[in-house]
Amino acid sequence: MSIIVNLDIMMARRKISLGELAEKVDITPANLSILKTGKAKAVRFSTLEAICKILDCQPGDILEFKDDEEQKSEQ
Repeated sequence: MSIIVNLDIMMARRKISLGELAEKVDITPANLSILKTGKAKAVRFSTLEAICKILDCQPGDILEFKDDEEQKSEQ
């Protein structure tokens, strides 16, 4: 996959747990976990906006694009 989710990094920097963030964003911990592990196929802008507000960050701090070829050369 070309989109890398760095939500766990931002959560660690802000010292916030998955459960606490899920509660503040008003999303289930299970759905937030799917997003955090990069298994989500989509994310609503309203959810991304809420996460960014809570973590005081930009969408680019959470989401990163990597070309599939670039990922293969790193392995």
